[in-house]
Amino acid sequence: MTSTSTFTTSDFDLTDYVPAITTGLPTGHLRMNKTYVGQVEGRSVTQFTSAFDQSSGVGTYVAMESFEGTVDGRPGAFNFAHAASTSGSDRSDEYGVIVTGSGTGELDGIRGTVRLRIEADGTHHMDFDHNL
Repeated sequence: MTSTSTFTTSDFDLTDYVPAITTGLPTGHLRMNKTYVGQVEGRSVTQFTSAFDQSSGVGTYVAMESFEGTVDGRPGAFNFAHAASTSGSDRSDEYGVIVTGSGTGELDGIRGTVRLRIEADGTHHMDFDHNL
C-alpha cells in the first residue's frame, strides 16, 4: 500500500560538527522538525547530514527521521531513512527505507520504503510504500 503526505520543515538547528578529514565538499549536520499532512500525518525529528556545496548545488544528503503520528489513521511511531545525490540540477541515487523493528502502537511491524518527491513549485511530498 502507498500512503502519501506533504511536509514542511521548521526549527533548523545547525550543529558545530566538523569532521577531522577535509574533502572536496563541505560536510555538515543539522536537526530539523517536519510536519506531515495527508495520509501520513504527524511530526518528525530529522537528523540530516550532507556533503554539499551551496554555490554549485552538488552533493549528497543522508537523513534519519523519527516520526510519530498516524499512517492511514493508525497511530504510532517509527523511524525511516532516506538519501539522495544531486549534480546541481537533478536527483539521483535515491534511497529510502522504513527501519525494520522501529514501529510502535498500531504501526508495530511496519516495513517498506519511502520516496521523496519535490514539485516544480517546491512542495515536498513523501510517499510511504508499506505493508500495513
